Amino acid sequence: MVGMADVTDPAPVPAAPGALTLARQARLPRVSPRAFRLVAAGAVAALVLTIVSGAAVRLTGSGLGCPDWPNCTASGVVAPLQFHAWVEFGNRLINATVSIASMGALAAAFLRSPRRRDLTLLSAALVAGLFTEVAMGALVVYYKLAPVLVSLHFLLGLAFLAVSVVLYERSGVPDEVGAHHVLVQRSTLLLSRLLLIATAVVVALGTAVTSTGPHGGDPSARRFGFSLHSVAQLHGTSVELFLFLAVLTLWSLGRSVAPRPVLRRAQMLLGALVLQAVVGYTQYLNGDPVALVAVHVAGAAVVVVAVIHYYFGLWEHSAATAFALT
Repeated sequence: MVGMADVTDPAPVPAAPGALTLARQARLPRVSPRAFRLVAAGAVAALVLTIVSGAAVRLTGSGLGCPDWPNCTASGVVAPLQFHAWVEFGNRLINATVSIASMGALAAAFLRSPRRRDLTLLSAALVAGLFTEVAMGALVVYYKLAPVLVSLHFLLGLAFLAVSVVLYERSGVPDEVGAHHVLVQRSTLLLSRLLLIATAVVVALGTAVTSTGPHGGDPSARRFGFSLHSVAQLHGTSVELFLFLAVLTLWSLGRSVAPRPVLRRAQMLLGALVLQAVVGYTQYLNGDPVALVAVHVAGAAVVVVAVIHYYFGLWEHSAATAFALT
């Protein structure tokens, strides 16, 4: 998944000593670390919302409700008074909140006092992700909901969300150059990194199922030519392995007497995975009803947030002398 490379080292990268911030140079208002974290949380919320609203477009068959880009129709920016047009146009309006959140995060990173290079780079990655998603959205409309493009659009959205969660988690790490040490055994850390990989695999296979199934965003939309039963079975198997890995990780944490906060984050992740699996199997066995598919899409976003939240809880930071992670 795009952005996962950023989660392998949760230590902050402080600003160069003695460097003046942009806020000091231009006498612009400064952004405190606490305020910046609120901005990062807003970016996470905006991205979850746009993922859910994008699913609503597809599930209501409104993918071509606005057949043009960036206008809704050839004759105007605003959608005509039609249901499908306004579902798609409403999604575009919601996407505007992501633009505000992403660009706001980058501005806040420059104005943050003290400014941190890691937070600035992650905020810039959000803006890059924003432009990539806009371009991908235009291609999806231009190519009439081609399943490959729709799948990539959704996967990029989740990668975009992952970057925002990394930004939020790193913004909570102290600015001072200090010690950062792992709270779990090396074997548990390895299992935790495998959970990140498993998340990407499960989400990718789930997207293949979605682009093979009945909800293509429009009755005329093309679908993958796979057997729905086969791809759903493959996705289900990957989910079962994911669950097994999560249970094994939790067992490893308990056996090594990991700190309670780490255990709580792992339990939250396992709970999210169990609920997602229950919804997924229920959805499949009942012919993919729209309401359950929508819940399942929202659950995918929750799992991405939960796994990164768990991973960042594996480190403790202090103001002591820094030493390398093992």
